[in-house]
Amino acid sequence: MQLELRHLRTLCAIADAGSLSRAAATVGVSQPALTGRLHRIETALGGQVFRRGRQGVSPTPFGLFVLSRARSVLVTVDELLTGIETESGTAGVRVGGYATPVLTGLLHRLFELPGARITVHTEYSPRLLLDLLASRRLDAATLVDYPGHELPVRPSVGVRVVATEPIAVALPAGHPLADGDEVPLARLADEDWLVTPPDGAGWPEYFYTACQEAGFAPRVRHMMTEHDMIRALVAEGRAVAPCQATLTVGTDIVVRPLTGPTLWMRHLLAWRLGGPLAHRAPELAALAAEAHRTAAADVPGLPGRLHPGGPADRPLHGGSAVTTG
Repeated sequence: MQLELRHLRTLCAIADAGSLSRAAATVGVSQPALTGRLHRIETALGGQVFRRGRQGVSPTPFGLFVLSRARSVLVTVDELLTGIETESGTAGVRVGGYATPVLTGLLHRLFELPGARITVHTEYSPRLLLDLLASRRLDAATLVDYPGHELPVRPSVGVRVVATEPIAVALPAGHPLADGDEVPLARLADEDWLVTPPDGAGWPEYFYTACQEAGFAPRVRHMMTEHDMIRALVAEGRAVAPCQATLTVGTDIVVRPLTGPTLWMRHLLAWRLGGPLAHRAPELAALAAEAHRTAAADVPGLPGRLHPGGPADRPLHGGSAVTTG
């Protein structure tokens, strides 16, 4: 097998995640597929890059050498590609994120700007989006994180909090708990659940911990990221699903904030320092916050639950505080 750049990115993703399962979620493949890929890479290199253990994976001395060279190569290649785009005049503003009301609302506002030349890159994992920013393959991105799982600070990436909102649950409109303004998590102990898969940044671990605090382990029947499929299964009464409180739904689904305990999530705007949007970061954050407020205004009772004192101002892991938008 001939070693390719994607193989080097795979090794770096595994090293950053610290486990094959988390890395698989970041890369967007199954764990068995990633394990097989790693085995082929190690065979091609002629040595073991990672030690496997019960707590995850760690680089071997040989692996540390390989990883240091791999990161150097990737930085050089990314700089080359960025330079080519700049010199050829093909570089536009590159915005990424997961398909949320914040991202779609922000893009709608950006596309309306005179002379806007924007390309969009969607990714599920916030950590992967940070990697894309740090490696100069994105200029800005919308992210989410959770209390106790704050995203790590990257020296080359600026971050600002856009909004903090309660995590909600999507229920079929005819559900017995659909008429309330909120839903105690413990009342859903006997439900079948649909959750989105691990994102490498604390989800769904944060949700599972809250369920344990509420006295039960969720019975997860379905795991997926496709919004249309999630809406269809919830509307048919096949499952209930934790979701963003600003999730857009039809008349056959209701979204209610979860309580007991209340779960929180932060919407973040991140940008590449030194990138084309760095000097416009405050304005960009204001546009993202406006997009979130617009989405929240359509959810009964949600505007009054936004921006609680503590969670919104908590620093990201790594020490640097971020500014609220």
